[in-house]
Amino acid sequence: MTAAAKLHRHIGRRRAARFLAEGPNLVEAALRRGVVSEVFATESAAARFSALLADAPVHLVTERAAKALSDTVTPVGLVAVCSIPDVDLGEVLSGGATLVAVPVGVSEPGNAGTVIRVADAMGADAVVLAGHSVDPYNGKCLRASAGSIFSIPVISDPDAIGVVTQVKDAGMQVLATLLDGQLSLDDADLSVPTAWLFGPEAHGLPPEIVDLATAGVRIPMSGSAESLNVAAAAAICLYESARAARR
Repeated sequence: MTAAAKLHRHIGRRRAARFLAEGPNLVEAALRRGVVSEVFATESAAARFSALLADAPVHLVTERAAKALSDTVTPVGLVAVCSIPDVDLGEVLSGGATLVAVPVGVSEPGNAGTVIRVADAMGADAVVLAGHSVDPYNGKCLRASAGSIFSIPVISDPDAIGVVTQVKDAGMQVLATLLDGQLSLDDADLSVPTAWLFGPEAHGLPPEIVDLATAGVRIPMSGSAESLNVAAAAAICLYESARAARR
């Protein structure tokens, strides 16, 4: 219980290679993936979700203890301790990846989790949180992913230049989303393996990353909005790649 509580902090998760998944949706997804080592549940939660927890290693805890393990306003009393999957970008790329999402320097967990969810929905092969990005196993990021973090490889790598170089060396075109990109999304050739680079709305992609891209792509906008946040931009671009793959 004490060790599990330490997983609220990034350093605790990194040292233990474990994280907390809270609530029935995330716990169910984690159980399906086979990464759950133990589950903490209140007596009422264990009864309520008995079918879900039928084969899980459950420890009954008090309401107070469950609250200590929760990072939500209204805890449901169900938290799983999960192993962080060991995922390697090289393995993903060697498996014939055709679509990879690379958010660079994205610090807002809600946006990062939404990008993971969108990438999963659009059939991407992986999400790489490059540069100084949020920990994908942060509670808010997990909830924003709606369980997709258990369905798609998610990699964190502080070396953004190394990530871009690696995907280029694997033969993928690298498209950087830019407000002033020379290539319109309407004209981009998305029939080839593609890695999309997305930067935070506040300051965009670093120039040294943009310089490595195959092309800078702008999303045509006919309305008065000046820009889109990273999750919205990712949804549009990844959808267009998925549509091209269906043709």
